[in-house]
Formats: sequence, structure tokens, C-alpha cells
Amino acid sequence: MNKFKYFFILLFTAATVLVSCDKKDDDDDVKVEPLRDYKVQYDTDNANIEEYLNTYYITIVDSPGNQEDQDVVISKITDPVTQPSIMSYLNSASFPRLLSRNISLHGVAYKMYYLVLREGTGVSPMNTDLVVAGYKGEYMTRVEATTTSPIVPAHLKTTLFQEIKFPQADVDFVDLYSAVVGWGEVFPQFKTGTSSIREDGTAKYENFGAGVLFIPSGLGYYTGNSRGSVAIPAYSPLIFSFKLYSLQRLDHDNDRILDIDEDLNGDGYLYDYRNTTLYPNAPVNPDDTDKDGIPDFLDMDDDGDGYTTLLEITKPTAEFGGDFGPSRYYPFEAFKVLDDPTTPNTDESKNSEPKGIPAFLEVVEEVDPVTGVKIKKNKYEYTAPGRKKIHLDKDHNTTKVTTVTAKKIEL
Repeated sequence: MNKFKYFFILLFTAATVLVSCDKKDDDDDVKVEPLRDYKVQYDTDNANIEEYLNTYYITIVDSPGNQEDQDVVISKITDPVTQPSIMSYLNSASFPRLLSRNISLHGVAYKMYYLVLREGTGVSPMNTDLVVAGYKGEYMTRVEATTTSPIVPAHLKTTLFQEIKFPQADVDFVDLYSAVVGWGEVFPQFKTGTSSIREDGTAKYENFGAGVLFIPSGLGYYTGNSRGSVAIPAYSPLIFSFKLYSLQRLDHDNDRILDIDEDLNGDGYLYDYRNTTLYPNAPVNPDDTDKDGIPDFLDMDDDGDGYTTLLEITKPTAEFGGDFGPSRYYPFEAFKVLDDPTTPNTDESKNSEPKGIPAFLEVVEEVDPVTGVKIKKNKYEYTAPGRKKIHLDKDHNTTKVTTVTAKKIEL
């Protein structure tokens, strides 16, 4: 019996090796398509998207307070008189309004179209925030003409790959910073709405922003992706209809300064230009205080003085008698607290600020008094009045930073 088992194992191993060798030979014959040129592919995608916008129309459900409010159906035009094309809403004075956003990526000047069904009445997300949104995602493909019977002309079609109708506000988040570029670029153009809880415990959303994104593949998945059981082919433009319900501000570098407060020019967008594939001709980053190439929202030391931002905005408890607790430096310079004579049992003067934020000045050489060896030391300035870090000119004492532990939906 043992010999038979041993013989069987040998046969199985040999067969596995043969199969593996055959598989290797097959793999050697596989032709891998070189990465397509981004500009050439964008021109193709844009032509297809504009054809789609000119040959399809929309039907919108307007039902405030109900789940189907701002649902949109996109259909092929069969009667141009009664079915205006999506393109006919370009720069319309009223909703729906088709707009476009210019996006520089891969050395390509992308123009991305998006349809505004409703702007929303709440607040706009940063392109690095979490959002809760209901959405439907489809990818676009071109079907070539056939000469067989029946003859089918060349046309565009869409295929559904993902849909979330009822997102749960406490678990279903999309991080715009890690989502496809098209989401992060356009969601800040919309606003959240209002919400309440129905008697059955479900959320009721109203006045939310709603729209449709038409995303060239270079701002989407480009070489392809897989969403659930559906494989998205490479170089497929994407169409997302969405409803922006709520958002959550993030702090990507965990320095207790929210991303929105590190948006120095206040345009609602933060970028990391260090990836030369994405940004071959990177501009000077307006949201980088020390100009070291790392944007403040990802920089642990925003002003480049050798002290982390987290250290600079938090007072050491031991420095204040142990009962002052962690708080924020403001206005970032030394200050003195006088003892209140009406409280004889409490010495308020111990809460005086002995130092402001240290500012790095220069490297100096000093002689070690013990060894007599010259050593280099950093020289810092603690007392210069009025000194403020650019990105922290405002009082952040009331800022509440929430740690997100909920599930995030990857896009």
C-alpha cells in the first residue's frame, strides 16, 4: 500500500511538472500590449464621449425626500425634437447644466465633462475628503459595425459594473484622494444636502448635490480594473451618476490639522506633484509651506524647521504643571499668564507659555566643554514676537478631528 501511494505521488508530481511546463510555454506566447500613449488615448476617449453626449438624452426623477429623487436614466435619442441631447445642456443657465473641467495629468490637457443635475445646499468636499454617495458606475465601449445579416452600424454601448443605491453613512465611505482622479476633480464642485432619520430608522436625504461624470480612461482606470465580478476593459471611459449625501474631513498626515486647513490658497484642491508620471511638468505647489516638494497635507514638518507640526501645535503637559492638558499653540509666540488673586488655591501663572514655536535659524559650531571637540548644533529662536506659521494663522482650538475606522469603498 505504501509503495502504491509513493508511486501515485511520483506520477502526480510528474504530471504537475508537465502541465506547468506547458503553461509556461503558453505564457511565453502571450503578447503584452505596450502602454498606450496618454494623449492619443485621450483624443479617442474624448471623441467617443462627445459622440455619446450628442446621441443620448437624460430623464431625471424629481421627487424631493424620496429615495429615487434625482435618479437619472440615459437613453439613445430616437426623436431629436422631444429628446434633447445631453450636449444641448452645455453651459446652460439652468439645471441640468453640462460643464467641463480642465485637468492637467500625464502631460495631457484633459477636458472632463460633467452634468450638474443639482448643486446641493450644504458644504463642498475637498478632493482629499471622505464622501458618502449613492452612485452607479458604467464603462463605455465602441461596438464596431458588422457586415453580416443583420447589419449593425458602429455604436457606443455602456455596461454596468457597480451600483450602490443605499449607502450607510457610518460604514460606506469613498476616499476621494484614493478614488479615480475624475471623482476627486469634480466632487468639490458639488455640495452635500440635509439629512434626517425616518421612523423606520433609515436616512432621509434632501437637497443633496447630484450629477453625472463622463470620465476619460486616463482619469479613470486606464489599463483596466475589476469591480466585484465585472472586469472593466482597459482604456474604457467611465460614466458615474451620483448623489452626494455627506462628507467627512480628513487629516492625511495625522498632524491634527485637517486637510481643508492646509489648503493655503483656498481653492478646495490639494495635490502631490512628486509623481513625475502623473505630473511630468509639475508646477510650484501653492500648498507647500516650506517648498520641499511635500504638500502640507502630507508633510509631518510643514515649515521645515526640524520640529513636527504635531509637536509644534501641542503644549507638553509637563511644561504646565501637569493639569493644563494638550492644547494648541496660539498665536505661536511666548505669552505670560498672571496669577489670579481671587483664586488663592490656584496658581494660574504656571500656565504661562515659556516658549513659542521654535524657528530654525542656522547650524552653528560649538566646542564641547568636556571633550574639546567641535560639534555642529542647530540654533533656534523661541522669542521673536508675531512669528506665525503660514498654514496655521487661524485658531484651530475648536477643530475636531475624527479618526475614521469605517469601511472605505475603493474606486
